[in-house]
Amino acid sequence: MPVTANLVKLVDKEYQDKSLAELVDAPVAALAGVSERAATHLKEALGIKTIGDLGRSQYFRTASALVNLAEHGE
Repeated sequence: MPVTANLVKLVDKEYQDKSLAELVDAPVAALAGVSERAATHLKEALGIKTIGDLGRSQYFRTASALVNLAEHGE
């Protein structure tokens, strides 16, 4: 079963018609609200260049897990 998602509010306009596979390889700045400057900082500090790198980052996964545990009980 194919999965569909409305990405209008999640990514910049030029990326809204891309496939999920293309989005994973897109630069972090393609995410709505992420500036080129912020993307540069992520690249310099953590080596994160793409949306996929960000999603797979051990730091962001750990932070997300901690937030979920805190919000939903340990």
